[in-house]
Amino acid sequence: MNGDPDPDEPKEIIGRSPGQLAWQRLKRDKTAMTAGIIVALMFIVAYGAPIIEMIYGHSPTKNNPDLLDLDSRPLGLLNGVSGDHWFGIQPNTGRDVFIRVVYGLRTSLTIAIIATIVTIALGALVGAIAGFFGRKVDAALGWITDVAMALPFLIFGLAFIPVAGTTIAGEGETPGPILVGGLLIFLFVFFGWMGSARLVRGQVISLREREFVEAARAAGAGNGHIIFKQILPNVWAPILVTFSLMVPQLVTAEAALSFLGIGIPEPTPDLGVDLGDAISVLEGDGMWFYFAVVGGTLFLMVLAFNLLGDAVRDALDPKSSR
Repeated sequence: MNGDPDPDEPKEIIGRSPGQLAWQRLKRDKTAMTAGIIVALMFIVAYGAPIIEMIYGHSPTKNNPDLLDLDSRPLGLLNGVSGDHWFGIQPNTGRDVFIRVVYGLRTSLTIAIIATIVTIALGALVGAIAGFFGRKVDAALGWITDVAMALPFLIFGLAFIPVAGTTIAGEGETPGPILVGGLLIFLFVFFGWMGSARLVRGQVISLREREFVEAARAAGAGNGHIIFKQILPNVWAPILVTFSLMVPQLVTAEAALSFLGIGIPEPTPDLGVDLGDAISVLEGDGMWFYFAVVGGTLFLMVLAFNLLGDAVRDALDPKSSR
């Protein structure tokens, strides 16, 4: 009578989708939330780089020889750290390290994100076709997958990037950052689609005989409709996990290739290029700080992505063990 709920009245059951349940698990994971915040901040910093440059007042490509001594080393302590140059000065060029790290984040993330999206899309398409049609189609695509997995990534990359860049840019011309970035994306896609293809193939094989697929066939749906509208939407969880774990792998791979000298050309900011430069001057007085800034940024980004990817996997598959 007073409006209080009846204790004997059954409580309403609120249904939640698998995505909502996964989000609830993810929110309870403090490590995942911390990693997610770090990743979000890095995206904001990376893609807000022009605004940060305007406020900060330094260009990532401008040389400042007046900030270097006669040995081309930064003046001052810790690579020239000051109120004007928060992370110090790059040896030999005098460029500001902070703004180069900001733009370097954008370079690494852009290449990794685009390559990951294309890689997973291609792998999902191949895996879906192989798993759905089976037999000869599955055997042929499986053979192509095995051959692609047998190719050596590093050797192919060391040979492909310089030759393709020179061929496309023309003799005597230096390949630009957009061209080299595109070649890196092609390289990552060429060597990366096989894992997601095998993953999706296994999922499709387990789904192709399910009742909802048979119902779609009985209703007259074509193979394309069944694959793209019925089956692939049901394999989003492993695809999402693959995406979250592939991004840090490609960030590391891009930095490694740039470190080896076949990545983004100077003076375009790139974490791999700057890391190689930092290692080359590491023995100098105070030069360890330059290495710590660039290497620490790369380490933090990869670690945050990996922790977030592991947390997403655990949230989507609560039976998995960390």
